[in-house]
Amino acid sequence: MRIELRDTSLMAGLVTLTSVIIVLMISFAEAQGGGLQKDFYSSTCPKTEKIVRSAVAKYFANDSTIAPALLRLHFHDCFVQGCDGSVLISGSSAERTAIANLGLRGFEVIDDAKSQLEATCPGIVSCADILALAARDAVDLSDGPRWTVALGRRDGRVSSASDVASLPSPLESVTVQRQKFADKGLSDHDLVTLVGGHTIGQTDCAFFRYRLYNFTATGNADPSLSQASLSKFRELCPEDGDPSVRVALDQGSAGRFSAGRFDASFFRNVKEGNGVLESDQRLWEDAATKDTVAKYAGNVRGLFGLRFDYEFGKAMNKLGAVDVKTGTDGEIRKTCSQFN
Repeated sequence: MRIELRDTSLMAGLVTLTSVIIVLMISFAEAQGGGLQKDFYSSTCPKTEKIVRSAVAKYFANDSTIAPALLRLHFHDCFVQGCDGSVLISGSSAERTAIANLGLRGFEVIDDAKSQLEATCPGIVSCADILALAARDAVDLSDGPRWTVALGRRDGRVSSASDVASLPSPLESVTVQRQKFADKGLSDHDLVTLVGGHTIGQTDCAFFRYRLYNFTATGNADPSLSQASLSKFRELCPEDGDPSVRVALDQGSAGRFSAGRFDASFFRNVKEGNGVLESDQRLWEDAATKDTVAKYAGNVRGLFGLRFDYEFGKAMNKLGAVDVKTGTDGEIRKTCSQFN
């Protein structure tokens, strides 16, 4: 049976209804981050974002490398116990004591913002939310995208170094990393996009020097490295040199010691065999991730650069909603490094 709609007012009503349904679907999808809201503190602590931004900007002005440090801090928080500020806890067996977390920085920025917020609106803003906002502001200050952060996270009451095994490692294959991302509800596309945050990141020579001199005990360098990068990396990281020397993960955006600009050049590096970390370079060799790398690398300063900015904000919002605690779960810490 065929039904034709000839009443224009009825058709207009159906279009309006469809639009309403779409809006409701989007709103429902946005609410799936465990009850997070974009205006969560609008009445209880309206200066929250301004205070956090001011704290991040103060430290960034003195040391731009605080930007990748804050981004990494948020990532490490979300992958262990969810985005609940558990990485901020001090203690002999807390998350930050795990080997994978020993290089984390930026705690003082979060503490500074928290002390100001406690003075302004005590007991209202969680450390987890401060960390999510600080990561966004760090990227923004590095000439990267600025996205809206949904808020309302509460702080966790558990922080254990033994749980940090869920963190992806730069020494792991794409297959293993894919599974760890999937366990958090993140796709292959999210994986590639979030790894793009390495555009302002740094690492120690200790974490990739094995690629330069005796890769898999063959006595040769990693064949996936371009000859130009191999020569450059060997100069930065001599075989018997200081393993703690810091090297920019995106040689196209930064010099040896600077944090650099947030852009899509990281992906061109990977495409051309100039990735610093083995796990970054392997994204170009895996069929499931290569396509996304190629799209972002296609035009660094043009369309795909803008697309990366947009996609990075989306991926960060997905990351920021991983296993969040809201409502009556968890607590609002008075001090970010201590449980109440």
